[in-house]
Amino acid sequence: MPSLSVVVEEQIPQNIRLDRYVSEILRVLSRSQIKARNLKAKINKKDAKLSHSVKQGDILDLSWDEKGPDFVIPQDIPLEIIYEDKNCVVVNKVQGMVVHPGAGNRQGTLVNALCFRRSSSGSNFTGIRPGIVHRLDRDTSGIIIAAYNDETHAFLAKQFYTRKTRKTYIAIICGTPKEKTGRVETFIARDTKNRKRFTVSSSGKAAVTFYKVIKTWGNYSLIFLRPKTGRTHQLRVHMRCLGHPILGDSVYGHDDKKFKDASLMLHSKKLEIVLPGEKNERVFSSNIPGRFMEIIKKLDRELSGNG
Repeated sequence: MPSLSVVVEEQIPQNIRLDRYVSEILRVLSRSQIKARNLKAKINKKDAKLSHSVKQGDILDLSWDEKGPDFVIPQDIPLEIIYEDKNCVVVNKVQGMVVHPGAGNRQGTLVNALCFRRSSSGSNFTGIRPGIVHRLDRDTSGIIIAAYNDETHAFLAKQFYTRKTRKTYIAIICGTPKEKTGRVETFIARDTKNRKRFTVSSSGKAAVTFYKVIKTWGNYSLIFLRPKTGRTHQLRVHMRCLGHPILGDSVYGHDDKKFKDASLMLHSKKLEIVLPGEKNERVFSSNIPGRFMEIIKKLDRELSGNG
């Protein structure tokens, strides 16, 4: 039976239920998995119901059943594998691929592809979905890690939760920030006018992003982004907050006259994380995607007067 012990170290929403904390902040199990896999919990060494509220400083001891009704159809979808062992896999996800199966996306996802990979590897595959430890939007490409068993999922998820991992993204943004390096710190909440969007708010979840401008071309800049927190759409919201939305962002940006057909120019470039059984961080990285290079070359030619 997989288990996980954690201390609630960060400030969390007041009166947040244990089941919400597990699914929305720890992200160890989804809401449906919590019930299907019979989650048991103790708070400060006392048995607790899933409806019990948790607070900063609480010690949580969690355990759940090994298997649940999470069967996913394996599909033979090509993947660029950066690293793989019996416990986990690191993938360079292509732009446009959905990570999780869901309403309207039951097939063709990263999870479907990983299930096929496990079922054809000769391992004792049971049809249980690999555990996605962190998330990338459909239109964000790049490095993502997934666990092949619950123990590994809990081990990796704890590092994300305690912010011991380091994620580095590259992006092409519109314009150039006044400061070449900086920190964006806000609260982020769901947009009350559009439930598919998020926005900077006076309340919500704390979000911190560090950025560094690498190169500029007048109305465009290439930047590194390092999120300290992992909120939904965080980098896209923070770049919009700076007044420099990511090029090609149809949700948080605007139409661009020069690059009308640009897709979201955001890529997960590097991940630093400790793998099970190891003491030192591994560094996984990927090349700059072709869609970036096409725009960079065009901007370079124009800057040199050869465009």
